[in-house]
Amino acid sequence: MQSSTRRILNSQPAPRAAAHMNSPMDRWIRAHPFVAATIPLGVGLIARTFGIISRPIWYDEAFAILFAEKGFHAMLAGTLEATQAGASDVHPLAYYTMLTGWMRSFGETIPSARLLSVLAGMLTVLVVYILARGLFGAPTALWAGTLVALNPFQVHYSQEIRMYAALGLWQLLATYCFWRGSRTSDWRWWAGFAAFAALAQYTHNLAFFYLFGLAAWPLLRRDWRLLLRVLSAGVAAMILYLPWLLHLPAQFAKVESAYWIETPGIYRLLTLPLVYVTNLPLQPAQLPLGLFTALAVTALALWQTARPTLGSQDPGRSAARWMLYLAFSSPILLFLFSQWRPVYIERALLPAGICYLIWIAWSISEAGRQPSFRYLMVALLVIGFSIGLYQHLTYRGFPYARFGPLVTSLRSQLPADGTIVHSSKLSMLPAVLFDRDLPQAYVADLPGSSVDTLAPATQRVLGLEAAPDLSEAVGDSKHVWFVIFKESNDEAIRAGLARHPQLEWLAKAYTNVQFQDWGSLDVYVFDRE
Repeated sequence: MQSSTRRILNSQPAPRAAAHMNSPMDRWIRAHPFVAATIPLGVGLIARTFGIISRPIWYDEAFAILFAEKGFHAMLAGTLEATQAGASDVHPLAYYTMLTGWMRSFGETIPSARLLSVLAGMLTVLVVYILARGLFGAPTALWAGTLVALNPFQVHYSQEIRMYAALGLWQLLATYCFWRGSRTSDWRWWAGFAAFAALAQYTHNLAFFYLFGLAAWPLLRRDWRLLLRVLSAGVAAMILYLPWLLHLPAQFAKVESAYWIETPGIYRLLTLPLVYVTNLPLQPAQLPLGLFTALAVTALALWQTARPTLGSQDPGRSAARWMLYLAFSSPILLFLFSQWRPVYIERALLPAGICYLIWIAWSISEAGRQPSFRYLMVALLVIGFSIGLYQHLTYRGFPYARFGPLVTSLRSQLPADGTIVHSSKLSMLPAVLFDRDLPQAYVADLPGSSVDTLAPATQRVLGLEAAPDLSEAVGDSKHVWFVIFKESNDEAIRAGLARHPQLEWLAKAYTNVQFQDWGSLDVYVFDRE
């Protein structure tokens, strides 16, 4: 089985696959490899920079900016300070620390902060091209790089002020080092694997599931020599990660006591191709077509992977199966773990989505002698990507909102004896980002509830401490501008209430004199008689 594993991870493109690549485009790619490499980079740059100014911001992005600007020591206190529920926050600090340095160098505007994720996404496209070229050759590498450059799932998180684009980059680099180390036995590649694996863990705790699947590959192939190298590199990675690993139990306790994720049903695995191809959410009218294209692309690629070959030893097909394994092993592991402690979030599967796209790229290249098969797969991907990118660029529903114009309007309306109160942190933090001096308050989440994720220690670091209840938030104000997401009110109605309890309380204490519709947000103006 050791020789089988070496074939799978061999850096030379599969001869049989290369023989299929005889289309004019494939011949041009082989003749101009450097020019071909710039195509996915150019496409990826356009896709990732388009809309980073116009796209609305949401709570998580606002939190990232407001938190990172406080500096490392303040963030450390706001993350690890003990509470009754464990640590204050559940995320490591690698990304926030990078964001701190980035904003100090390039500014704290929303587009500037988003450019850090754009950079991580662009480097990921480059690494995809290099890895795919080593495994399959330049034509497949061009397909793989272009698919990752345009994929809605990848583009979304390459524009967001969160850690997921960086997570994808570190894990893909760990995969590249794993591949190079497996065929050369050079200790420097295993040192790189250890370093990038540790970086991934410092970026997001759920990095473990992808790394575990990657490390388990030689065990499944019964390649004991490679397994020994992986274990040695894994121990080195754990030593590098040890300073944070000591705090992991407290962070896990936070997840156990207060986390918004529900136990995933099996449908989450069945719709995973939809996430990989179009991303979610989709509008109800888009969902059937999006699901059909995603499942059809996956079924065609599975057929291409499983169909009989002329020879039993096909390194290109074997490497494609490795990518297929990496695409679905971490989601399955995360799903199984989440039956015990729910932590299943699709955005943590970004690296697995990259492997899925490399596998799809191989399927397209492998269809060189079947142009109709290639055209069908490309057409399906164009449809799926178009649906996903359109949704990404146009979606303005919960939890996004027009916070900039809203804050400008509120400042123009607010009298000296008025108060702006937000139903929750979800609208408060983005509003603060647009106007630090506007007097605003927000109501704390119910203690111990699944949404009670912003701990008091983190609130103190941000300088934005929540009022314990609505009465405390409004104080003795005669005029209240109350901001609430429509989704919050709709949830209360679905639960059988006439309206949200906060609105009910305000209606009894004040008179509602005005209502303003701000898309996904509602603003109610109340006066005390």
